[in-house]
Amino acid sequence: MSIRPYILNEINWEMVGSTDYEIAVLPWGATEAHNYHMPYGTDNIQNEYIAAEAARLAWEKGVKVVVLPNIPFGVNTQQLDIKLTINMSPSTQAFVLRDVVDALYGQGIRKLVVFNGHGGNDFRQMIREIKADFPDFFICSLNWFQADKNWDKYFEDTGDHAGEMETSIMMNIVPEWLLPLEKAGDGKSRKLKFKGRDEGWLWAPREWTAVTKDTGIGNPAKATPEKGKRYLDSAIRKIAEFLIELNATSPGDVYID
Repeated sequence: MSIRPYILNEINWEMVGSTDYEIAVLPWGATEAHNYHMPYGTDNIQNEYIAAEAARLAWEKGVKVVVLPNIPFGVNTQQLDIKLTINMSPSTQAFVLRDVVDALYGQGIRKLVVFNGHGGNDFRQMIREIKADFPDFFICSLNWFQADKNWDKYFEDTGDHAGEMETSIMMNIVPEWLLPLEKAGDGKSRKLKFKGRDEGWLWAPREWTAVTKDTGIGNPAKATPEKGKRYLDSAIRKIAEFLIELNATSPGDVYID
């Protein structure tokens, strides 16, 4: 496999020293159970693949982007009773993110994309704090799984954890790491009972083992690698287009009238 010049894990000091990187991408995933049939590292595997493919498309258009190593631990405070689920609290994430920004800023890189692959992560408040100390630094977060929100265009069951969508994507990326679908649970889950939740104005964290018996939320039974590829093609293209657009934008000129 040849070295990809946009993946920091693969490149060396000679390559780094001779390249003026414009954008850094920080994938941030999680380590958690994904039903019975998928790896604990599902969020990380998806993150690394999608970030790399989007960076490749942008690189081919002349964008000097570098994908940093994926951070494998996310916010899993409501899943610590599930064996080997690893939690990184938001307060810890905030320190890690600030250290990454501090390093990049000192090295002359002024654009960072936090590339989120886990629904429990939310970097918005952290970014607001960081911007107060680095006003000329552009930092944003994106959820790759929302790049194309027309989920029902690709999948029959739109459950949000280890269901048809994630299973289809993993079937496309690393089929050899999945157990047969007959090993999977049905991903049946319970919902918060309050009316405000259904109307979208009330939120509370999900106590995972009270919500689902197999750690999944969404039925993976109709997953196929073809469905995964169709969604990935769309999401990756949209993210690559954003990287190209960001490359052409200075940190001080990110607004329009």
